[in-house]
Amino acid sequence: MAGLFADGDECCRLLDAGAGIGSLSAAFLDRWRQGGFRFSQVEVDAFELDSNLVKCLAQTLEKYDYKKSDFSCNIYKEDFIHAAANSLTGSLFSEPLNLYTHAILNPPYKKISSHSAHRAALRRVGIETVNLYSAFVALAVALTAPNGQIVAIIPRSFCNGPYYRPFRDFILERAAIRHMHLFESRRQAFKDDGVLQENIIIRLERGGIQGPVTVSTSTDDTFADLTTNEYPFDQIVFPDDLERFIHVPTSLEPNTIALSAAIRYTLADLGIQVSTGPVVDFRLKEHLRDMPGPGTAPLLYPGHFSGGMTTWPIEGMKKPNAIAHNADTEKWLYPKGFYCVVRRFSSKEEKRRIIASVVDPATFNDYPMLGFENHLNVFHEQKRGLPEPLAHGLAVFLNTTAVDEQFRRFNGHTQVNATDLKTMKFPSRDDLIQLGAWAIQQGALTQEQIDSKLAELAA
Repeated sequence: MAGLFADGDECCRLLDAGAGIGSLSAAFLDRWRQGGFRFSQVEVDAFELDSNLVKCLAQTLEKYDYKKSDFSCNIYKEDFIHAAANSLTGSLFSEPLNLYTHAILNPPYKKISSHSAHRAALRRVGIETVNLYSAFVALAVALTAPNGQIVAIIPRSFCNGPYYRPFRDFILERAAIRHMHLFESRRQAFKDDGVLQENIIIRLERGGIQGPVTVSTSTDDTFADLTTNEYPFDQIVFPDDLERFIHVPTSLEPNTIALSAAIRYTLADLGIQVSTGPVVDFRLKEHLRDMPGPGTAPLLYPGHFSGGMTTWPIEGMKKPNAIAHNADTEKWLYPKGFYCVVRRFSSKEEKRRIIASVVDPATFNDYPMLGFENHLNVFHEQKRGLPEPLAHGLAVFLNTTAVDEQFRRFNGHTQVNATDLKTMKFPSRDDLIQLGAWAIQQGALTQEQIDSKLAELAA
């Protein structure tokens, strides 16, 4: 992170918000003391609320004061969000913060309640966001001088999703993205943290003119297999994307989905809906049944799907196979029919992020209704089944390598949300039906067959 900053010979004012014991500041100052930067003077403002860490933070920073006049530090034992918001609004009751030339951040990760004091403070300075990490980055940008640099290691969730749209707007309107580094393996880079989404290191330039973006990747924190490429900005944020999703390409090879004129329809264009499975099992616990019987409906979990097909019921399964069909559960059930389903969660290092399967009504004999558990996303038409070839066509398309690659460019979660699927581009309804008819004729399909068929369609 310290190595991403450009050299400079001006006086440096460094912000480290959520400084902890000062590891990031130390990396920056080590680089400076070893001649990596040509700053004539460095002043550090370090914010840390945890009183247990402040003593260690002070000890860390004291090591760089060689009784010279070229270094000083200020440790603020206060809430960074309130201090920054007060400074930006010119509050009479707080000390104003001078603009920073550099910021290095490993901010805290925690949701911000919509009615909290933090949310109110952020709104006073025009920042609307849902997590502490994005709040810290937005405030750092706001507190940085023109052409100042911000380097932060943060979860990748800000790259997509509607909740982070205001944050993306705030950042893209005030700063240029210069560099993004992606750790391709969560398990290796963050093995002690149980991380459920990818983390990214990003370098921003306050008020910079946006140009090409450098994207680097490594498997883990040794950086032994570091690869670096440069991409035009229109491959990072697509010009026609109103959501302003931030894509992180990891290959110079053009993506089939992004380039194809045939793959340009949203689900709304196709008359298809996708919803999270409505059955939340712990809320309907009294209605769950281990095995089907009279007065029940099949209840489908991710464990019922493998190899693109449905296996139900499964004896000895840890999850129930059925739900009582009565007046209390009726509104949570769908009529039996063909559906396409996608698991909401993949395991951390699973090869594919999107895994789609077809629900075949023939599996369920005479049961008229089906229950879809909350860990599934369900493609449907007004809560009814799809035409058989359309359900198969959707599953084939979603299981292509190109779709998985495209999805990973803007989604760093192990989670696949219905919202993410709604924003994707699909072939036309007719093309999906033809794709499904082909798949039904073929029977079992290999990945190579699926990818080859998509290449024909996209050409």
